[in-house]
Amino acid sequence: MECAVLSLPKIALNASDYPRLEQLARRAAHRGDLDGIFLLGEINRAEIVPDTWDDLPSRVTVGSWVTFCTNWGVPRRIVQLVWPEECWSDPARISILTPLGAALIGLRVGDQMPYLVAGCLNVVRVENVTRSSPNVVPLVRPSRRSRPLDDDPGPSAA
Repeated sequence: MECAVLSLPKIALNASDYPRLEQLARRAAHRGDLDGIFLLGEINRAEIVPDTWDDLPSRVTVGSWVTFCTNWGVPRRIVQLVWPEECWSDPARISILTPLGAALIGLRVGDQMPYLVAGCLNVVRVENVTRSSPNVVPLVRPSRRSRPLDDDPGPSAA
């Protein structure tokens, strides 16, 4: 009987985020936080690259919007990877100090990464990485009109 082996993808971290990521992970790991220990392991195996590195825009960094799917049947999701203090209980934001956040950091489109949640092995696959929110609607200047868009003056004071 053969066992499939999932090799860990190569990851890259930008030099400007590295010191803060390492400090955050070390503090959490020192407290015994398993997510901090996982993040520290990812940081230790990562290649640290200059912020001007050509391949960096295709990598998941703090602040990136990531489209991903997992092996546990959750439909494709789009989230922003953020620092822990930037989460604000927003489901569209995921902290770097969570199992999924630590698994995503440094990956590029097509990469798959295993991670543990409540003792269960999961695998995340990155489908897209962007620096701007996919939900941002570009502002469009309204055309000038001689008449108002709505002729209804609203409620009148009687």
